[in-house]
Amino acid sequence: MEVNTTANVWTMMIGAGPVVKMVLIMLVVFSILCWTVILAKIKRFRQARLGNKDFERLFWESSSLTQAYSHAKLMPETPMAGVFLEGYKELKRLQKCPKPRDTAIGLRVWLETLERSLNKGIQEELSAMERTLPFLATTGNAAPFIGLFGTVWGIMRSFHSIGLKGSASLATVAPGISEALVATAAGLAAAIPAVIAFNGFMSLMGRLEIQLQGFSNDFLNTVERQLLHGKGTSQEP
Repeated sequence: MEVNTTANVWTMMIGAGPVVKMVLIMLVVFSILCWTVILAKIKRFRQARLGNKDFERLFWESSSLTQAYSHAKLMPETPMAGVFLEGYKELKRLQKCPKPRDTAIGLRVWLETLERSLNKGIQEELSAMERTLPFLATTGNAAPFIGLFGTVWGIMRSFHSIGLKGSASLATVAPGISEALVATAAGLAAAIPAVIAFNGFMSLMGRLEIQLQGFSNDFLNTVERQLLHGKGTSQEP
């Protein structure tokens, strides 16, 4: 005769003690929040990848940094555009400063200042993309132990029942052990997707950082060429 496993698991959850029920509810909430974060991050990383691709194309097609700036303002959700805006605004501030007498020193100072500004922009964009990812790491680390707590508590109930009934038969022990193992399974069900997703997203974060660093170098090279041709110190880049 076929056994309805789903119904049995549901029955064990309903018949569990208050502590184990609390543990199960907590793990279900963790699991729902994790999947919400996972789906939202999948969408966000896809938007960032496509947005970066579009902005990089527009950047190289623009006849000037001013034109690229007009494109960047229309792409607030694109990390590469955010890095560009940070660098462009710093460049505009530098243009308002008095020009140094030594052109070579002035060029080096400008480029170093721009590089720091671009690095700041990169860190801000990465921090924004990384937001809520620590929750996945926390769930991956904590959920198995929360489930283990429910397991231990369920086993304690089983031994308590043995003591009260004076019998160690399978019928006496099985219900408590079953609900205990359900808590363990629930903990693993919440933790495994969280760990896999966290590792995957951190890999994407590493790729994004490399991409933004590459764009930062391209931006600095573009500004340096314009400064060497005398365009960056007196007029719009």
